[in-house]
Amino acid sequence: RLRAQFPDEIAHIFTRIGRPEAATDPMLNNQVDIMLELHPRERWRRARTKSELVEQVAQEVAKMPGLSPTFTQPIKMRMDEMLEGVGVRADLAVKIFGADMEQLNRIGRLVEAEVRKVRGAVDVALETTEGLPQLQIAIDRERIARYGIHVQDVMDAIEAALAGKVATTIVQGNQRVEVALRLQEAYRKTPEAIGRLLIPTPSGARVPLSQIAEIKIVEGPVRITRENGQRRVLVLANARGRDLGSVAEEVQQRLQRLNLPVGYWIEYGGSYEHLVSGRARLSLVVPATFSAILMLLILALGNIRYALMVFTAIPFALTGGILSLLMRGMPFSMSAGVGFIALGGIAVLNGLVMISAINQLRLQGRSCLEAVIEGARMRMRPVLMTASVASFGFLPMAISHGMGAEVQRPLATVVIGGLITSTLLTLIVLPTLYAWVEGYLEARAARRLQIALE
Repeated sequence: RLRAQFPDEIAHIFTRIGRPEAATDPMLNNQVDIMLELHPRERWRRARTKSELVEQVAQEVAKMPGLSPTFTQPIKMRMDEMLEGVGVRADLAVKIFGADMEQLNRIGRLVEAEVRKVRGAVDVALETTEGLPQLQIAIDRERIARYGIHVQDVMDAIEAALAGKVATTIVQGNQRVEVALRLQEAYRKTPEAIGRLLIPTPSGARVPLSQIAEIKIVEGPVRITRENGQRRVLVLANARGRDLGSVAEEVQQRLQRLNLPVGYWIEYGGSYEHLVSGRARLSLVVPATFSAILMLLILALGNIRYALMVFTAIPFALTGGILSLLMRGMPFSMSAGVGFIALGGIAVLNGLVMISAINQLRLQGRSCLEAVIEGARMRMRPVLMTASVASFGFLPMAISHGMGAEVQRPLATVVIGGLITSTLLTLIVLPTLYAWVEGYLEARAARRLQIALE
């Protein structure tokens, strides 16, 4: 059906149903992995980007009854499950902890309803934890006591009839094969058929199982998931058309209004947890990096005043990077943070070249104003060439749409936007600032000298 509706986008569809034999695999029997192999982007007609295609496919899949789909990449899905635990396959996972499964499912449905109200939250689904048909046989102990039957005798008969019991062993060559016997399917298919199973009594009579036990089909838990020893239910969601950080923050604001019973609490996981931890690390790495840059500038120029002048390129570069992200509608991400770190080094380099040239001219006897004008003229071409080469080098990453483009675009956008503003600073603001500061210091030194001579 999907291939017929998207013939120019979808090349092949592969389906994996159920779970493998490995006991460590987290998949359930009622879960399906549907993998779409896409044609080259040049053939696409109904969508221009992957996000548009996913949105259109999601609309079609939503029309199919009985499915709760989540869209992701195969490797990313497995990595999320390995890092976050069983069942976590989405950008945002709301983890609900507590003791009672019925209460957890009730809270989970409330959380699911609140998450669906958040703009940008898609593929919202509550983890399937109930609804598995189970055969329940409740033995009436008073009735079996009247017949003199032991509970273990009833359990052994049920086990032999339904699951089978080893009756004998056959030797075939060097192998010993156990032979198990159980009732034919027709005699154990329904509760009524199972109820006709005859249970022997000490007196030699046989009593139908339905007379000494209640047999019925009930809905039981599909699975009971635990994390750190606590029962847990998940509500999963992906972010589409909006950055994950703002979606998660709005979800948290909405869920804070819920009055949870005592002993129940909510935690957040998925890719959002890595985003939070990454931001925390960047809050330490970025200041440390910029402090190291300032120390290196002081060592290179031998004067903290010149180092601070060059260091002013970093705020201008950061401003350009932020504006470029806003203009392209991109959220702050880990790759954008790395771009800001790289931008700081590139922006400082041009300022260092400019200041070094001006200082060299002053050592040759030029006045401050002459040195600034001549130094800016001499270093204009090298500064423009340095910024242009770096910008053109990052341009393919900034406009890419292939695999990994969601990581490359923010980094390249930050660097290109920051280089534009930092280059303007280096060519215009930095010489002007140098002329003001050094001119003021020269004038003050001249006045002091004149006063001393008088």
